[in-house]
Amino acid sequence: MTLSDWLIYAEDILEKAECYDSRLDAKLLAAGVLKKSPGEIRFLGNCALKDETLDILNQYLSRRAAGEPLQYIENTAYFMDFAFFVDENVLIPRQDTETLVELALEKIKGIKNPEVLDMCTGSGAIALSLAHYRKDARVTASDISEDALNVAKKNAFLTGAKTEFVLSDLFNALAGRKFDLITVNPPYLTKEDMKSLQKEVKREPALALYGGEDGLDIYRRIAREIYRFLSPGGYALLEVGQGQAKDVLALLSNENTSESGIEKDLCGIDRVVWIRSL
Repeated sequence: MTLSDWLIYAEDILEKAECYDSRLDAKLLAAGVLKKSPGEIRFLGNCALKDETLDILNQYLSRRAAGEPLQYIENTAYFMDFAFFVDENVLIPRQDTETLVELALEKIKGIKNPEVLDMCTGSGAIALSLAHYRKDARVTASDISEDALNVAKKNAFLTGAKTEFVLSDLFNALAGRKFDLITVNPPYLTKEDMKSLQKEVKREPALALYGGEDGLDIYRRIAREIYRFLSPGGYALLEVGQGQAKDVLALLSNENTSESGIEKDLCGIDRVVWIRSL
């Protein structure tokens, strides 16, 4: 079987499985297995596939048709120009979240040797990106899931970004510490959201997705404590779901707030709520 034959076969299988973009997924699966870029694949159509390569392609195809995200199949997700290791223990990093990282880097531009905390770190994508672009920062990454922290530690090794890891339910294991920057991409899906997830998203850990009846449970917990952990003039940036920004900003804003705002993502959706302490 040639690569072109397999791509036609794979696209048909994925289309019947109601995958969102069957042609692209088939191409990406082939690119991953053959260790080529997606652009190179179109020039290799007449190449005959070895039996062992075909076996791997068909194994991956079966997993994708069953609803497993491509990123879990390949154990790779791209974020801020890095290839991060991901598996079923962590949320797959999304491009929308790059808005948070870019804004965080802007906010701490004038702070030397900043103390940074990334809570609900998951794969570590936010924390490790910040550690890479601000090598003078002391970055701490925390998560309630030990399995997630193990993935983040693997990514720290792969990227070479120096980061401290703490097993913690939000601020519980961080008593007495102060930070110039706190970033959080918490679980924020509502009860209704959880009922209508795409089959791929259902494969991601519910612990990283479900934010309670209205999606705001974690934000309420954070709002009760966050100012005790911010240094004077420190920033906190939190990713939010669509339609949640104003409610989250209201939860976080109080007499300790000196500045606050909402940042849109590339699609024009309110994506990041930020505050600055007095």
